[in-house]
Amino acid sequence: MLKRKFYDYLTEWKRTKKRECLLVNGARQVGKTFIIEKFGKENYKQYIYINFVKNPEYRTIFEGSLEPEELYRKMSLTLPRFRLEKKNTLIFLDEIQVCLKARTALKFLALEDDYDVIVSGSLLGIHYRDEEAPQDEISIPVGYERKVLMHALDFEEYLWAMGVSEEAISILRDHFDKRTKMDPSLNDRYMRLLREYLFVGGMPDVVNVFLSTNNFQEVHQAQEKVLRAYEDDIDKYAKNAEKPKIRSIYRSIPRQLAKEYTKFQYKTVEKNGSARKYDNAIDWLVDAGLICGLYNVSLPMMPLRAYEKPTEFKMYVSDIGLLTAMYGFESQRALLENTLVGPAKGGIYENLIFTFLYKKEKTMFYYRKENSTQELEFLFEQNGGAVPVEVKSSHGRTISLNEYIREYNPPLAYKLVDGNIGEDGQRITLPLYMAMFL
Repeated sequence: MLKRKFYDYLTEWKRTKKRECLLVNGARQVGKTFIIEKFGKENYKQYIYINFVKNPEYRTIFEGSLEPEELYRKMSLTLPRFRLEKKNTLIFLDEIQVCLKARTALKFLALEDDYDVIVSGSLLGIHYRDEEAPQDEISIPVGYERKVLMHALDFEEYLWAMGVSEEAISILRDHFDKRTKMDPSLNDRYMRLLREYLFVGGMPDVVNVFLSTNNFQEVHQAQEKVLRAYEDDIDKYAKNAEKPKIRSIYRSIPRQLAKEYTKFQYKTVEKNGSARKYDNAIDWLVDAGLICGLYNVSLPMMPLRAYEKPTEFKMYVSDIGLLTAMYGFESQRALLENTLVGPAKGGIYENLIFTFLYKKEKTMFYYRKENSTQELEFLFEQNGGAVPVEVKSSHGRTISLNEYIREYNPPLAYKLVDGNIGEDGQRITLPLYMAMFL
């Protein structure tokens, strides 16, 4: 059974919540339902599960009055073995995106506050469309729901799954904190695990396949199954006119990342591609949690958002294993064996580090200097300044980072490499896997 950090988040929400429901969003198959069910069964005497996709008839519970007592009465008529116990019951409304009224009801359930309510869904923003229901049926319970985004397994969770103890990870963190070099054999071990993570990624079903089979071909087949499911979602939920555009954007990401400069370019999607044609398709994929991105800044100074360039951005696949699967099994094998060469390798490692930082909820940008090849893959605000991160899939020179330090004198500057720990003034060199501690 995979250990997930999100379980601790749910525990803290239960302890601190006041008249609020919890809305858990995230891409399909990242493990939302599994971890919420586990939490509900282990922390409440009564656990009630309503899935609006598996049992569409449950939507009738939320037709008519949304008064809590009336909802509970209809639940008792509809659900088998329905029991409520005040202050010790969790109601889990799953796939809420297909039941608009249930989302509206959260305000009243939160105000009553006798029972805890968690709701979950994928494609939440996508489902609230004109053709599904009149907009006056949609009432977002502002102030009565706490929203949280759940991701696939991060690298630390992957290490747990592979049998690496929390104590072992704390030793890594100690090296990070003290900037002391790792034992070379130990450093090599974690770099091998990182390359394994490049192949497997963090989708729970895929990780479980690897754990049960130790077979990379079966891992790739499991990833292709997830990718087909995502394409099926496009066919099922996107508007007809948008479907080919959304597929084209999604399939273009591996090509976007194979360029020397990984800025998203519409001409990489098609020869005469344009923002006007494809912007809605990008929004759909972002809302679905399949891709995510960051913007360039004209000036790498705080506040970074003030210098954001909205027409210059990069896009990444939200799970690194799914990205590498899109390149094919042989490319995954080359990554695992560390024999891949060419610009695509740099883009893949860039996507990897993006997912590390994104899952830590860092607000990130990148910096590409005007009329120059100087580029820093990531910038985030820390220690009173804009902290740059340069990513090297090997142990190459850091010309851009050196120029940045000379020009802007940041409080810290990180160089992530296939190598060991080092420190030179404010420039800190770290093994790529230590991005999990940034």
